[in-house]
Amino acid sequence: MLDFIKSWFTKNSKPITAEDNGMKKYLIVGLGNIGAEYANTRHNVGFKVLDHFIADEDTQFETVKLGDIAKVRVKGRTIILLKPSTYMNLSGKAVRHWLTKEKIPIENLLIVTDDLNLPFGTLRLKTKGSDGGHNGLKDIQDKLQTTKYNRFRFGISDSFSKGKQVDYVLGEWNEDEAAKLPERLDRSKEAIISFVLSGISETMNRYNGT
Repeated sequence: MLDFIKSWFTKNSKPITAEDNGMKKYLIVGLGNIGAEYANTRHNVGFKVLDHFIADEDTQFETVKLGDIAKVRVKGRTIILLKPSTYMNLSGKAVRHWLTKEKIPIENLLIVTDDLNLPFGTLRLKTKGSDGGHNGLKDIQDKLQTTKYNRFRFGISDSFSKGKQVDYVLGEWNEDEAAKLPERLDRSKEAIISFVLSGISETMNRYNGT
């Protein structure tokens, strides 16, 4: 990981304490399906981004209610990373539970998901919008009763033939994608840190389309 990214973090990851201010907490949710058979599929890129995020940090995911949680500190802020264990189509239940439990304002929520409508590896952040046919986002919208929440879409492209969409999204990365993925995951980590430190507007200006 680049040194300038590492410099954003405190020397040691620290657990959340009672003194933490809710406005300094952020919930980053990666969408995916649990199970080894899904681990390297395109649809699980939300999980992949979060796994990469903590790869060089002094923390790990722990299984808790409705998902796996990891916690990281950066410049006085607490980042809570969540991989729901509810399967993709029921992601909203886990999101709502952890927002409520940790008393995190919805503007500090960021959902990381795959997007067929973007070229492979392209990043796009938005503050609101439709579910775009994505069942995970559809359930989050239903459970939160709003379309106004931050989402981070990671392009997986639409390079599949007619009738093969399900096979494609649940398929594994091809050789070319797998070779390019590490750099794209580094870029994704930068964007998430920017969201936490600089806010969604600046992050969209800096990272959208890159």
